[in-house]
Amino acid sequence: MMVDGIMKKLPEDVVIYILLKFTVKSLIRFKCISRTWYTLVQSSTFINLHLNRPTTRKNEFILFSRSIKVEPHGLKNVISIIYSDNDDDLNSIFPDLDPPYLTFSYYYAYNELVGPCNGLLVLTDFEVIILLNPATRNYMPLPSSPFVCAEGLNLSIMGGVGFGFDWIGNDYKVIRILEVFKDADWSPDVIDQKVEVYDLHTDSWREFRVGQQFPKVHWLPHFEIFHKGAFHWYANIDDAMVILCFDMSTEIFRTMIMPDSFNDYDGKYYSLVILNESLTLICYPDSYAEIDLTQDSMDVWIMMDYGVRDSWTKKYMIRPPPFKSPLTIWKNHLLFLQNKGGLLISYDLISNEAKEFNLQGYPQSLRIIVYKESLISIPKRVRRSSSS
Repeated sequence: MMVDGIMKKLPEDVVIYILLKFTVKSLIRFKCISRTWYTLVQSSTFINLHLNRPTTRKNEFILFSRSIKVEPHGLKNVISIIYSDNDDDLNSIFPDLDPPYLTFSYYYAYNELVGPCNGLLVLTDFEVIILLNPATRNYMPLPSSPFVCAEGLNLSIMGGVGFGFDWIGNDYKVIRILEVFKDADWSPDVIDQKVEVYDLHTDSWREFRVGQQFPKVHWLPHFEIFHKGAFHWYANIDDAMVILCFDMSTEIFRTMIMPDSFNDYDGKYYSLVILNESLTLICYPDSYAEIDLTQDSMDVWIMMDYGVRDSWTKKYMIRPPPFKSPLTIWKNHLLFLQNKGGLLISYDLISNEAKEFNLQGYPQSLRIIVYKESLISIPKRVRRSSSS
């Protein structure tokens, strides 16, 4: 082909420099142009260069997940990759994704979005777990855990699911924090907690034992986040509110104390996001509680020095509080929220202006993450035949 002949005349480093400027969507198309481009674009060297290339805000997308109604009385999860040149418009740049395998129930009308990490993320209904690359549209359901409870006991994984990259072992891991209950009436008293870790390179689960003083993890829909090599959950220990952290490389758990003004009895909810590349807590009132609008607020706290308790600083106080649950912060000033009806809203932390978008899902089902695409492939599991 003419294109192949021209590219062969150029030094390989020049070709790589040119191709690194393109999006994943374009690069996937380029693989069809010639054998040379196909081999280059799918090579691990190029994939890593593309992942770690210098990027700007123009390389950032919004990954928007929500549940929508389907006939006759069902729900399904839909994911959109959204781009915006300004703060006023959000435009989908890919056809929507409708991942298979995931289920819904009367009590659980949405799927949890965990990540991203290097362009990959996890979707789960807390039973099925799917590893997904939205940009390449590759996905893989994880195998079921082989571990079972003793007779008379049951497991719940509502405690938390985490996902991240082990930079020492060069592997991706999924973590499940499980609570063990008595079989009778699902007693609220937790008998035990345990952790299961999935390693992508072995495609298998292993148990990770925790001690007696392990914090009790509480699932919050907009709290779990991967940051600085560790995954973070909301938890408490000895009546103290903490952020539980799991280092993906060392596999060591640790806790971070939340701001002194936070307590379990203030009727507030909490969201964990990233602002100015720092861990940030959003404290907001229960939208269904009766409170005095003139006395309450939505507060944004930033941890100026990661892991240092005394570095918590209140950055913003929004009063009266918008009665909506926060989703994430984009461009370091746009706070995305969802209202009670499932409508997406942005709030500018600098100008204090709010804007509604024509994007909606089933109430409380909206999830948003700031996303940078990648070419990282997800391996396909080899199905073993029944005779093997």
